[in-house]
Amino acid sequence: MLIIGIAGGTGCGKTTVVDQILNQLPEGEVGIISQDSYYQDTTHLSYDERVKINFDHPRSIDFELLVDHLKELKNGNPIEQPVYSFVKHNRTGDTIKTLPRKVMIVEGILILTNPELRDMFDIKIFVHADSDERLIRRLKRDIAERGRDINEVLTRYQNTLKPMHQQFIEPMKEYADIIIPNNKYNTVAVDIVKTIINEKIS
Repeated sequence: MLIIGIAGGTGCGKTTVVDQILNQLPEGEVGIISQDSYYQDTTHLSYDERVKINFDHPRSIDFELLVDHLKELKNGNPIEQPVYSFVKHNRTGDTIKTLPRKVMIVEGILILTNPELRDMFDIKIFVHADSDERLIRRLKRDIAERGRDINEVLTRYQNTLKPMHQQFIEPMKEYADIIIPNNKYNTVAVDIVKTIINEKIS
């Protein structure tokens, strides 16, 4: 099994890069695990308490479960990936059955901050985008898809997103094997990754 980690700041275009990699690859050969499914279970907290959580800090992620799940997949066993609700700031209680594949892509802003997880990646990719570009994408997404208002998004960006990016995410570039600048569509870097994957699954 080839395990690829794709990291980068919020709104950097990780999902776009993942989609570009998946495009043109044989269906059923590649599986995806999203870090967003592995936010800590916050059932014991009230909604008001959950809203105050810093979701851009590594401790907000249940890395232990994520590492365990990746090990299970590597051993050929299916896993039950948690389902997370950004509206409720908590897991829904549902799971998605995820089967082992020849290639597993793990994507998320904080995945390179965890040494054990990092060591499991055969290829580490960092998607870089300009901070203004990332803020615009985050604004559009959070307002359209997550029911946030503009003040809430901007406050969170200034108080947590930006400082957490500078403290935890940006320094992870040093661990990346490939850095993809994603201000514009970067065909060369994505094609290199596709070539590596195709060699693995052919």
